[in-house]
Amino acid sequence: MNKHLVLALLLAILGGASASRAEDATDALLRALAPTTHLQGAFLQRQYEEDDTLLLQSSGRFALLRPGYFSWEIDSPDDQLIVATPEFVWHYDRDLATVTRRPTPQGAGASPLQILGGDVDALRESFTVEQVAEAAFTLTPRVPDAGFQRLYLRLDGAGLSRMEVLDNLQQRIDIEFREVDSNSPLAPEDFHFEPPQGVDVFYHDQ
Repeated sequence: MNKHLVLALLLAILGGASASRAEDATDALLRALAPTTHLQGAFLQRQYEEDDTLLLQSSGRFALLRPGYFSWEIDSPDDQLIVATPEFVWHYDRDLATVTRRPTPQGAGASPLQILGGDVDALRESFTVEQVAEAAFTLTPRVPDAGFQRLYLRLDGAGLSRMEVLDNLQQRIDIEFREVDSNSPLAPEDFHFEPPQGVDVFYHDQ
């Protein structure tokens, strides 16, 4: 899996009657997400070219704790880990033995998973939300440099079931969530990351 596209993925309401509908859809999405305080499970991620040709496929595990914590671990074909807290996003590439730390982006720079992780201000201020089915929503960034053009979310009784991202290269990233567990507890300590000894660490904290 292309690590730059993964990172861009992890990282990252117009007047009159239409604004009212968008606000209603935003409230509906927040209500749908509200019962989900934590999630963990597996994922299958497929990346398609603009003509729907399958480009890449990867799989791994994820964990999400609201507000502000998530981890995204790819085990095939690459070996990578992304861990986010309210302060920092860590990216550990085991194949390259490198770790990168960046400040957690806010507002329009927030990633799709940050939105799911409870960044309510980013959701309200930076995205137009459309409810396309009873438990399905489309989010469109209100700024041109958001890192993606459109985000589609589908929820079910266990929480999040599918996420689809259309990036700025017209490539589509389709993520299917599996074995979703919303019962096993998670705590902020579960998202603590310490760079392993012997790896190169790069801090980009400005």
